[in-house]
Amino acid sequence: MELQTLTYIVVGASFALYIGIAFWARASTTGEFYAAGRGIHPVANGMATAADWMSAASFISMARLIAFNGYGASVFLMGWTGGYVLLAMLLAPYLRKFGKFTVPEFIGDRFYSSTARIVAVACLIICSITYVIGQMKGVGVAFSRFLEVDASTGLLIGTGIVFLYAVQGGMKGITYTQIAQYCVLILAYTVPAVFISMELTGNVLPQLGLFGDHAASGTPLLTKLDLIVTDLGFNEYTADTTNRLNMFMYTLSLMIGTAGLPHVIIRFFTVPKVSDARWTAGWSLVFIAILYTTAPGVGAMARMNLMDTIQPGAVGAVDGNLEYEARPDWFKNWETTGLLKFEDKNGDGRIQYYNDKSDAFKTKADEFGWKGNELSVDRDIMVLANPEIAKLPNWVIALVAAGGLAAALSTAAGLLMAISSAVSHDLMKGTFTPNISEKKELLYARVSMGVAICIAAYLGLNPPGFAAQVVALAFGLAASSIFPALMMGIFSKRINSKGAIFGMLAGILSTLLYIFMYKGWFFIPGTAMLANTTDNHFMGIAPEAFGAIGAMINFAVAYAVSSATEEPPQEIQDLVESIRIPKGSGAAIDH
Repeated sequence: MELQTLTYIVVGASFALYIGIAFWARASTTGEFYAAGRGIHPVANGMATAADWMSAASFISMARLIAFNGYGASVFLMGWTGGYVLLAMLLAPYLRKFGKFTVPEFIGDRFYSSTARIVAVACLIICSITYVIGQMKGVGVAFSRFLEVDASTGLLIGTGIVFLYAVQGGMKGITYTQIAQYCVLILAYTVPAVFISMELTGNVLPQLGLFGDHAASGTPLLTKLDLIVTDLGFNEYTADTTNRLNMFMYTLSLMIGTAGLPHVIIRFFTVPKVSDARWTAGWSLVFIAILYTTAPGVGAMARMNLMDTIQPGAVGAVDGNLEYEARPDWFKNWETTGLLKFEDKNGDGRIQYYNDKSDAFKTKADEFGWKGNELSVDRDIMVLANPEIAKLPNWVIALVAAGGLAAALSTAAGLLMAISSAVSHDLMKGTFTPNISEKKELLYARVSMGVAICIAAYLGLNPPGFAAQVVALAFGLAASSIFPALMMGIFSKRINSKGAIFGMLAGILSTLLYIFMYKGWFFIPGTAMLANTTDNHFMGIAPEAFGAIGAMINFAVAYAVSSATEEPPQEIQDLVESIRIPKGSGAAIDH
């Protein structure tokens, strides 16, 4: 069957499934809308959490980072998976025991302040909106290729799909939809990875293929890849990072950002018991590990396939570069999206793809008659294009399309749920209009979700970076604002409302200021105050890695302000103590 027809069928069937589940599991009460009635089994919740977590950044953009950054991209693998361990050990069970619907509700009650609750809502919305921009970018990339429209149109189509099923189902509908989306995305990620690993290395498992031998040359795959990329002026694929401090801060920011992400935390409110929250985290790690251990192989093999296609002969040879008129169909297909562009700078009709920023390679490029890099690749296309580059069967390509969309849509729905519950439950019901009916609260929830979708779509049309880069910014914002407040709220009886409020404000404002200085004010192009280069960064720390510094500022300000002001009321200190005591434990005995 023709690829386009097959893609329509597979993607259309998956969308019909998601929307059907949303209407079948339509939320009728606030308990179902916010926490799925607290009746989700830990295994099912682990699968839904994994889908909620493995966004477009994981499915589409993480492998592109590994493909083009090599070893340096390991910060994402370490940070994102390590963050789940922190979440399971330090936050999830205690927040579930507290028994509320949302993160701002916990912060408001723990710090006995409606102002603290409002500040937490503001931090949550800033983090979630930034995160959802990355998902919209992924939606646009996936739709643009497989529906053969431009990226902007693809983004708007995806926005409509999210609106249909997220607004209807609430957390109950989103949970069951995300279980289906996990099944789709994990099959879509692993099946082509197995095919390509078999083709390039003869290993069924891409985890082993990454460290296996390249079938065509007999040399180790990573050694072969190092030779190919360095021959064209790129950095060695397995090269160590040049800035260990930035790598450490980046990893730490991603870890504590993971533990502070509100759309992930609220998933732990949907299980029946406190122990189920720990089991949910454990099962989530199992389901996430399937994709995350596959990603390094996918990234390396995608880079290998791309380089072999564009540079089929010897570097510098007359016929070494791919002739543009002989470009394969996958190249033509992605050109129509505007995400892959060719400019014949030296007029030879062939594609020169190399690192024209390398001073060391410039002499060779001049000798070859090359006038600059001629191929512009939006690197977020790599996972989606890889099956086409490898000439896999059409049904595999169609499956990958459905998987990429499932990854982006599942996380977008979770983020919108977090925003919706914060506005309707924490701002309207919890602060400004406490006497509204449950029906009215549900209406506010759905309206706020619709508004959030529109804002996300608008910002997604002009993102401040590629998918994983935007997501990393969101993690930094969560790390600097929400994570410290939760940690201090659970483990410190001394932190009072003033300390929590000033800490959150100091953390998120310092991080936002640092990001805007390099990325532009409110991500508006042309408004950056400093060039976003390593030389200009404070101690070499990138904006995406600054969240860890923001968290330190948050902790320091919160403790300083709390120490200079009154202690929290005794009942609040007792509340903190009770959250940490396991159910059924007796009083301490003096031996």
